[in-house]
Amino acid sequence: MSTKLKIVALLAPLMLILDQVSKVWVVATLRYSGPRLAPTALKGLEQLGHDATHPGELELIPGFLSFIHAQNPGAAFGMLVGFEHRMMIFAGFTVIAMGVLWSMYKQLEDDDRFQSVIVALIFAGAVGNAIDRVHKGTVTDFVKVYTDDPTWAAWCVEHFGTAEYATWNVADACIVVGVCLYLLHYLMTAFESPKAVAAEDAGESPLARADEAPQE
Repeated sequence: MSTKLKIVALLAPLMLILDQVSKVWVVATLRYSGPRLAPTALKGLEQLGHDATHPGELELIPGFLSFIHAQNPGAAFGMLVGFEHRMMIFAGFTVIAMGVLWSMYKQLEDDDRFQSVIVALIFAGAVGNAIDRVHKGTVTDFVKVYTDDPTWAAWCVEHFGTAEYATWNVADACIVVGVCLYLLHYLMTAFESPKAVAAEDAGESPLARADEAPQE
């Protein structure tokens, strides 16, 4: 078994399980108090153990980090919430993402670790949120990052319109980290010396050529 297959086969299911378990735990532990949901979404929450008598928020770091129970029927930052055919768009994006990831995976060297991690993370994130949409038509989000410091809150509201970042989940984190790692890899390879890359492709070392150069 190649190194890339080991990484993807272990990391992707691990993050997918972590995502799904965390969402089930949130629904079964915290009360949903957001906008009215469609009957299918409510039924999906009930199947996961939702109870309206549960507490509405679990404070981890006062004034900065909490777990809440949120349901997002749209994309990131609530986009496409009011679009009637959003599920078809989400399905299309998921299929395209799977195709791109599969193509990227096939092109990787067998011992490539860095890009294998990228493929595993983005795959787990895309599938994790897709499972939510198929099951209940919404995505369970629960990580709330905010500030209630008067100075910082006023600055955030002035510049961003809010002092609270959009609520997210493990799948979202996997996608963001995977994309950031991909951009980092792209920048690292883009700024490599073209001559050094050409020499490596030819099986030559620039240092070796310098050593072999005639000395006066």
